[in-house]
Amino acid sequence: MKVLTCITPGTFEYSLGEKPKLTKGNAIIKIKRIGICGTDLHAYEGTQPFFSYPRVLGHELAGELVEFDEAPGFEVGEAVSFIPYFNCGVCIACRSGKPNCCTQMQVCGVHVHGGMAEYLSVPSYSLLHGEGLSFDEIALVEPLAIGAHGVRRAGVSPGEFVLVIGAGPIGLGTMEFARIAGGKVIALDINDSRLQFCKDKLKVTHTVNALSTNVTEQLMEITGGDMPTVIIDATGSLKAINNAFQYMAHGARYVLIGLQKGDLSFSHPEFHKREGTLMSSRNATREDFEHVIASMKKKEVDPTTYITHRVVFENVKNEFEHWLNPAKGVIKAMVEIN
Repeated sequence: MKVLTCITPGTFEYSLGEKPKLTKGNAIIKIKRIGICGTDLHAYEGTQPFFSYPRVLGHELAGELVEFDEAPGFEVGEAVSFIPYFNCGVCIACRSGKPNCCTQMQVCGVHVHGGMAEYLSVPSYSLLHGEGLSFDEIALVEPLAIGAHGVRRAGVSPGEFVLVIGAGPIGLGTMEFARIAGGKVIALDINDSRLQFCKDKLKVTHTVNALSTNVTEQLMEITGGDMPTVIIDATGSLKAINNAFQYMAHGARYVLIGLQKGDLSFSHPEFHKREGTLMSSRNATREDFEHVIASMKKKEVDPTTYITHRVVFENVKNEFEHWLNPAKGVIKAMVEIN
């Protein structure tokens, strides 16, 4: 089978690998779609934390189930995806219902080889039914689940202002599920075209360019002087994360979906007087995946509008670097495999 491996930062190589053989407790998927996410782009750049090379990237996946063991309810030939965070099942996090932050976490395409290949073996317990969705839709369940989990962590209530920082795919999904939860979404980004996308495609009423000199004043005006009671970072930018503490309302919750390598720095007195809550949001749980799939089936969210670029698997090596260029206007690139 064909495999595309990120050998070192900035270097991809195609090769022929052996098709995986069915083993106990696993399933084999014939890959049909690969969504390109920030993790893949950062890995290519050499800026992804907790990463080693060489690595086969790809964890936003959809495909056809061709073989399986210990997967009751599934059928050969059906369209599937899977939860790409492989957990141990026995650590304190897993025993506490938090397999998304397992102490022995193995993320597909990060810690172990991912789906930039014609076939992939995954644990049967991770499988997800396609529920009649298209391959494009199924491949985009995972990034939406990241946002849905962050919104659930924040405990968004109807009517409260939710500031989402970063209008990339994860941020867009976060905005969607904040809206579904009843929040009044404010999008903050440095890219005017992405902010316009939020208005046009997601019907986000309030957008603010983070490079403006009066961001705080704009947020004050939008929120009637209160400031946002929920802030969710989806940038992974240290500057953006540190800067957003000042935007918190008194009693606000600040959730970090984005990840970076540095140390956070903020005024303790300012944070303390607000009795602020700071949380991380890592990966997602099956509950979040099921919420996303149900929302997609009800047409509450249509992530296919995020797809701005398409490429066949054989051309990924030539196109990948271009997707890092903001001038290309990439929101979501989708890889197709026949």
